[in-house]
Amino acid sequence: MKQPKIEDVLPLSPLQEGLLFQTLLDDGGEDLYVSQLLADIEGPLDVKALRGAAKGLLARHANLRAGFQHEGLAEPVQVIPRAVTVPWTQVDLSGLDPVAREAELAARHAADRATRFDLASPPLLRFSVYRVAPGRFRLAMTKHHLLLDGWSMPILVRELFTLYEGGSLPPVTPYRDYLSWIAAQDKDAARDAWRDAMAGLDEPTLLAPADLDPAPARPRTLIRVVPAELSAALHRRARERGLTMSTLTQGAWGLLCGALTGRRDVVFGATVSGRPAEIPGIESMVGLFINTLPVRVRWDWAEPVSAVLERLQLAQSDLMPYQHTHLAEVQRLAGHQKLFDTVSVFQNYPVDSDDDTLSVAGLRISGVPTTDGTHYPLSFAAGTAGPELQLRLSYRADLYSDAWIESTMDRLVRLLSAVCANPDKPVARLDALSSAERRRILAEWNDSTADVAPATIPALFEAQVRARPDAPALEIGDTVVSYAELDARVNRLAHLLVERGVGPEDIVAVSAVRSVGLLVALLAVSKAGAAYLPVDADYPEDRIRYMLDDARPVLAVVDAASAPAIPDLPALVLDDLDLSAYPEHSPGSGRARATPPTSSTPPGRPAAPRASW
Repeated sequence: MKQPKIEDVLPLSPLQEGLLFQTLLDDGGEDLYVSQLLADIEGPLDVKALRGAAKGLLARHANLRAGFQHEGLAEPVQVIPRAVTVPWTQVDLSGLDPVAREAELAARHAADRATRFDLASPPLLRFSVYRVAPGRFRLAMTKHHLLLDGWSMPILVRELFTLYEGGSLPPVTPYRDYLSWIAAQDKDAARDAWRDAMAGLDEPTLLAPADLDPAPARPRTLIRVVPAELSAALHRRARERGLTMSTLTQGAWGLLCGALTGRRDVVFGATVSGRPAEIPGIESMVGLFINTLPVRVRWDWAEPVSAVLERLQLAQSDLMPYQHTHLAEVQRLAGHQKLFDTVSVFQNYPVDSDDDTLSVAGLRISGVPTTDGTHYPLSFAAGTAGPELQLRLSYRADLYSDAWIESTMDRLVRLLSAVCANPDKPVARLDALSSAERRRILAEWNDSTADVAPATIPALFEAQVRARPDAPALEIGDTVVSYAELDARVNRLAHLLVERGVGPEDIVAVSAVRSVGLLVALLAVSKAGAAYLPVDADYPEDRIRYMLDDARPVLAVVDAASAPAIPDLPALVLDDLDLSAYPEHSPGSGRARATPPTSSTPPGRPAAPRASW
């Protein structure tokens, strides 16, 4: 009986769903989730045997043969065929001179990264071997992130070369066991935990400027190795306080996000390993187990940094059983479509040596640095590099300048140093600024001394009227009033106020909703030579009475809605005024007080007493 070609059909892990969505969304250019593992090999490499080992690797791990289907389906699935042909390329570059050879290698690697996979046509993994000189080779393994996470790569390389030398490997724990574990988790408990963790978060934390060009691009990377002395001190502090290095670096990143945004409740993404201890053999499994989830860091300015870090570690520990949750679900529970635009990771991969080399079957295999990409415009990674702590910022160069990234890295190192020096220091006393930045902010940017000629508000306004009479002075809804039109209205009302006896040293109460009329009233009082007392009609009655008794205004200018709030005071109601008979020119300033005609006080309302100064 002929076996079916399909071995299995599986659901997707949470991050696989996210990566599939992003890959399909950004289908017009380079796929940032296509990455490479590069290795230099020295020794008598048997290329045919290495190709056989690569075939054995895909035969061993069913999930490395996955193709991803979504069209016409309610939920995407990964389809596992029983067998696939391993894409294999062999190129001899040993005849080129060293400079040309390196240029050719770089060009071929770049072209390989830029070649998208058809996600529905497995395998999403291809191999290239370049002979660069006698006894020297370059291996390029190009794969889609849908298949593998960073933890899996050292395991995969060890297995590849164990198969190459004919060694035996233990049975595989299938990836489907992990997917079954996810399906069995308590989704209601996870939702409750994440809802509580995100409760009260009023806005996302976004560092990037406006993204005018959302097209993906390979990031630039800045790497900073923290000096061994500081690295050792950080490890000592972490042990003393019962903290992990991941908590220290995440806490520093959170405090830096707060400094950059002016907030004390920030959230950023973090990549978690996603390997539950309940699954036997999980530490040696190959696949995509990681997930990206929010980390929330909150503080009061007066509390010690150590308290912030301890609370952060406790919160992350409480959420660890729920790290399988979809990011989209967490964002929905938080009430924000997007929570963050930076992502962090603490890298702690299962490598056997600090120099990242492997010796097997007479070969010496050493890793070549490569750069992965994500759709996040800024990524922060920390990890150990021998005895030292290595920090890495990967960023979109179209959104962040190299100088800004350098400055941000400097701030991050200074924050780590400050936390290490005194973890009990209040958060408010942490200083991430360099001396040059502090001088620029406090001295250079604050050097705003300028000669300003003395002038009144009416004079400044009239100067603008003369300079730009037809320019818009006010826009309220669909209403647009030019400077000339506004000046004419102001002058008419000012003439009326003068006619009513308003002049220098007088106070006029003004109460109206935000409108053209409100600004006309304020400017008109100034042009009449008086001062205005703004009164909010929604204030309590006792407060309004106190203000009026204290200021003793001679008149009120109000709209109809606000008039009842200012009783027993002569009033001009803006809604009822006909100012067409008054002149459009300014009444002038510095004039003698006009004597109000007896008819200026409305019947039934006593005239207010004059202010005595």
